[in-house]
Amino acid sequence: MSTVTITAQDINKLRQATGAGMMDCRKALTETNGDFEAAIDWLRKQGQKVAAKRSDREAKEGVILAKTTADNKTGIVVCISCETDFVSKNADFVAFAQSIADAAISNNVKSAEELNEVMIGEAKVADLINDKLASIGEKIGVSKFERIDAAYVASYIHGANRMGVLVGLDKEAVEAGKDIAMQIAAMNPVAVDAASVPADVVAREKDIVIELMKQDPKMAGKPEEMLSKIAEGKMNAFFKEQTLTAQAFVKDGAKSVGDYLKEAGNVTVKEFKRVALG
Repeated sequence: MSTVTITAQDINKLRQATGAGMMDCRKALTETNGDFEAAIDWLRKQGQKVAAKRSDREAKEGVILAKTTADNKTGIVVCISCETDFVSKNADFVAFAQSIADAAISNNVKSAEELNEVMIGEAKVADLINDKLASIGEKIGVSKFERIDAAYVASYIHGANRMGVLVGLDKEAVEAGKDIAMQIAAMNPVAVDAASVPADVVAREKDIVIELMKQDPKMAGKPEEMLSKIAEGKMNAFFKEQTLTAQAFVKDGAKSVGDYLKEAGNVTVKEFKRVALG
């Protein structure tokens, strides 16, 4: 039995993340001793179709900007976070975030820590953020920073600065870069292809598949080895839905993203970054 106090805020957070009912969320958190990620898996193992949280780097409110250098060989996506959408939609705050993103590009910044030390005029970014905090009365900061270096980097901003995407390609492909960035924004893949899905993600998904099979009366009494082999086959559906090149292309569902990339000149996606407010 859980010894952790489960608050209404905890339950609401899980409800927003998964769409599951209040009582189911309470039960999931109780059974997992308040572990948020484990509670999501618990719900999924009960057969509930929930939106599994991914490490896609979320922040509550703020401004997200994605930019590339003039030669399109480096791209950055940065989130300047705040507490309310009232501030995030303010033109002055958006302009402030834009100045920080511009400074990241012009100073070849590689991390959020480095960005905080960059000078804009006579002051460091960190000091400018403190000044802005004092003037608007909300906690703000450089909450997320990602960078890609590649032969060609495409950037895309979606939904009034609520999501930013970077795509690194092996060659210059302007149209393909834009299309793939929009695909990533819409479909939120976990990796470029099956081979690049982290081992812990594969193990987690396979465990859920096996647990669901055990609850199927038709599978009762089947040995673990058989269930594991069947689960490996079922994982193909996961890879098709959740990896970029195997996904159906959003602009033409008759082909996969991999097919589209071949038609675009055998373009290869080296990596991508997706940062979203949530």
